[in-house]
Amino acid sequence: MKRVKAKKYLGQHFLNDLCIAQKIVGCLQTPPFQSIEVGSGMGILTRFLIERKDLDMRYVEIDNESIIYLQNKYPEIKNQLIKGDFLELNIEEVFPNGECSIIGNFPYHISSQILFKALNNRDKITSIVGMFQYEVGKRIASGYGSKEYGILSVLLQSFYDIEYLFTVDEQLFTPPPKVKSGVIRLTRNNVKKLVCDEKIFVNVVKSAFNQRRKTLRNSLNKLPYDLKSVKHLPIFSLRPEQLSVERFWELTCMIEKLPYIEKIL
Repeated sequence: MKRVKAKKYLGQHFLNDLCIAQKIVGCLQTPPFQSIEVGSGMGILTRFLIERKDLDMRYVEIDNESIIYLQNKYPEIKNQLIKGDFLELNIEEVFPNGECSIIGNFPYHISSQILFKALNNRDKITSIVGMFQYEVGKRIASGYGSKEYGILSVLLQSFYDIEYLFTVDEQLFTPPPKVKSGVIRLTRNNVKKLVCDEKIFVNVVKSAFNQRRKTLRNSLNKLPYDLKSVKHLPIFSLRPEQLSVERFWELTCMIEKLPYIEKIL
């Protein structure tokens, strides 16, 4: 069967190692028993997902050439194959009842968007197994105190337990990417609601890491809150990578109680 031509604008790099594909699929745990493969491509993960009789699968693919290829190679998934953009997919319509997981060799250029979609649907998407650009995977899984620790680390680790599973070399893809890849697993934790205002929390985290070389005393200056009464506290002498997820919650609780001021840009 003729191969699908990898399309640069879709960020397609087709994994061609069956052992790695089987290993990735094996990392997807149940429950939940419903799952979505994001970007099935030429179906190297699909062939092993079909064998998972414990899973009720849906396969989402945006590329029409890949859709035709998958329909021909795996006709048994015809009714489970969804043509479209995962980022625009209504998860509730796909699986109206119960939780689900997502799995895939995620295109590098939208991998963060996929994770933010999962975060916004975190009570529906309770497990994720995905292949990411190596640096992104390490960043997501890194704990505080490391140089990789950043915005994605804090936001995702607030609601998911994250494991870096293994690294995949460039030459195992067609075409080979310029960097290594990393496979990670995210599992929903027990946090139902943050102890602080979530919108303010996101702003605090982003403001802190957008100037990560500065101390919080300086990097949080642009927040619309009067920090004068708290900037002397020891926490403001720290840089963002020195704060655990829980300390970012603590910091947000402190800030959201301060007087709100209008910032003139």
